[in-house]
Amino acid sequence: MELVRKLRAREEAGNPISVGIVGCGQMGSGLAHAIHNVHGMRISSIADIDTKRAVETLVSLGCDRSDIVETNTKGVAEDALRRQKRVVTQDALLMPRLDGLEANVEATGVTDIGAQVAYQSIMHQKPIIMLNVETDITVGWYLNTLARTHHSLYTVASGDEPGVCKMLYEQALLMGFEVVMLGKGKNNKINFHATADMVREEALSKGMNPKMLAAFQDGTKTMVEMAAVSNATGLIPDIPGMHGPKVEIDQLTSVFIPKKDGGIFEQAGRVDFSTGAIAPGVFAIVYTEDKRMQKEMKFITRADGPYYLHFRPYHLCDLETPQSIAEAVLLNEVTVTAEAMHSEVVCKAKRTIKAGEVLGDIGGNDWYGQLMTYEMARAVRAVPIGIGSKAVAKRTIEEGSIITEDDVALNDSTFIYRLRRMQDALYKGGKS
Repeated sequence: MELVRKLRAREEAGNPISVGIVGCGQMGSGLAHAIHNVHGMRISSIADIDTKRAVETLVSLGCDRSDIVETNTKGVAEDALRRQKRVVTQDALLMPRLDGLEANVEATGVTDIGAQVAYQSIMHQKPIIMLNVETDITVGWYLNTLARTHHSLYTVASGDEPGVCKMLYEQALLMGFEVVMLGKGKNNKINFHATADMVREEALSKGMNPKMLAAFQDGTKTMVEMAAVSNATGLIPDIPGMHGPKVEIDQLTSVFIPKKDGGIFEQAGRVDFSTGAIAPGVFAIVYTEDKRMQKEMKFITRADGPYYLHFRPYHLCDLETPQSIAEAVLLNEVTVTAEAMHSEVVCKAKRTIKAGEVLGDIGGNDWYGQLMTYEMARAVRAVPIGIGSKAVAKRTIEEGSIITEDDVALNDSTFIYRLRRMQDALYKGGKS
């Protein structure tokens, strides 16, 4: 593999790729361990508001405490990196400015921080790899466009569902198939009322942030992941929120197909998910009318067709992210980006919200995310989840209602809000 050869050459030259990680929670710390075991790549810096957590992660990799420098000052950090020390900082925005880092991975899961780190990385022409899909589905089109304009690189990471789905999508097209749908497994039914308080005990037992677990259970994370897939490929949800039926692997090709052939979709070109025993897998349903290809598929897979399943039984999250780092630095290639705004994830009320109440964040008590087409979301002025936090209700919002910009006063003080407004002004429905 070309990437492996290039990484080995960097290792042999004593010049491994110098990587920074922003956010040292479950994903960031896992990524640190993955990178530590990749020849030709090195964790040089970690930014986290809790520097103790970052230091402990580096020590767990075998780093001597005396070789870890804690600083928020650029000059001190650059000097430490030149001396092959590791840098820990509370200042996420220091990372894009460090010449000693070749690429940064954003893993905070916080939309506003993600937007700031990505923007500054692009401005400093430093590749930014996003393990923060919530930021991407909100302003990823703008950031991708900006990166191309400034000869930088912006990409969502491999390993998360969007990256793996995009891989299946491109492989299918390169074999001559039509992609009917891209999907993922969700390992439980959606509980739209899940909150951080409800799942706190389970989350802490798994070493997770309770809000993150709540966002998985209330469906927001699934909506986010498939929105990124949609914006990268042009496939869209068949209905708001997708269908999400419980379908097992042997029935996928008879359910996730157009109605005219006995399935659930109005037409081909969809994203969706199943709550059958498929997670953590992702899959593509593909189609061909070509009789020779059907014959080949019958011989190879024993499938009758004309619909076929391409299935990957896993996605490995942060453990696969080093591939995206290597592709970005060594090949100047992206894994997955928003080519256009095909879909949006919008806020939908978990409860009745009264006028004057301040809305919380993803995984909170107030709203969950629902996927719908971009055109539908804009038509009703629905609030994208990335800018829903700290909005103030102007009137009563009934439980189950889509939260619109007429319902709330948005928090216009955040950086992601300003980026989103720039994206809204620039986006005309075309490609970047």
